[in-house]
Amino acid sequence: MRAARLIKMVLLLQSRPSMTAAELATELEVSERTVTRDALALSEAGVPVYADRGRAGGYRLIGGYRTRLTGLARGEAEALFLSGLPGALRDMGLDDAASAARLKVSAALLPSLRDAPESAAHRFHLDAPGWYQEPQRPELLAPIAEAVWDDRTVSARYRRGETEVERELAPYGLVLKAGVWYLCARSGAAFRTYRVDRFVAVALREERFDRDEDFDLPAFWAERAAEFARSILRAEVVLRLSAPGAKRLPYLTDRAAAEEALASATADAEGRLTATLRVENEDVAFSQLLALGPEAEILAPASLRARFVAAAEALSGLYR
Repeated sequence: MRAARLIKMVLLLQSRPSMTAAELATELEVSERTVTRDALALSEAGVPVYADRGRAGGYRLIGGYRTRLTGLARGEAEALFLSGLPGALRDMGLDDAASAARLKVSAALLPSLRDAPESAAHRFHLDAPGWYQEPQRPELLAPIAEAVWDDRTVSARYRRGETEVERELAPYGLVLKAGVWYLCARSGAAFRTYRVDRFVAVALREERFDRDEDFDLPAFWAERAAEFARSILRAEVVLRLSAPGAKRLPYLTDRAAAEEALASATADAEGRLTATLRVENEDVAFSQLLALGPEAEILAPASLRARFVAAAEALSGLYR
């Protein structure tokens, strides 16, 4: 533990002109007294750590000292490519690896490029969860992520509706979609997708699986996501749209379904479009299409049209 801390201290000092004891203590998560002892230990080991006294003092490396301990380990290199997702790294238990990787990269940069990491961080940030949603960390995400990294099979219990099922899985990859984690895994000979927050228990096994080199995680996810979007659109609504209504429709419902409906729509003499829209169910259609107000008229099914009639009458009474 101490050896890793000493290496991190050297890398910190190598990446910056100087650091105060308080700054080092914060970065290393130790006391300032421990920083003083570590600096003395480094000096005794031949690392030229120099302490500037006084209020503006601090620690620095002298003589152009450069450590050769900047080679990236596999885990650090893999985590570095995810360093734009600090929350995701923390949830998967990789924040320490990413921190070490960034330090090693900073230490290897030329002095003129030392501000590159901060410059990028000040300009770009990725916020993955959707609006009005508190990001949740699934309890079993860390062991699943470990299995994904190590190509290790897992024995798992998964909640499906009101029941639990047991599965032997080869976990190929993790996907973070709108704040929700999904596992893409091979079960038997088939690849399937599982919500990580529905795993009840996960046990890593000693044996590793042979990864299919032809498996493409982004392509697999895109295909399954499209299949899922199509599978939940089990009902149809016939509606008449004004020009403004047709323009807004893709922003209120499933975009692919809206574009498909508009492409096959027929126009009347007044330029209004009659379209058949695939929707998830009547309740979802009501909440989505109500936002179009007078720019859409529901023609079928009759039960949905009756709900819109009732809503229109209620609004008329409210604003009369």
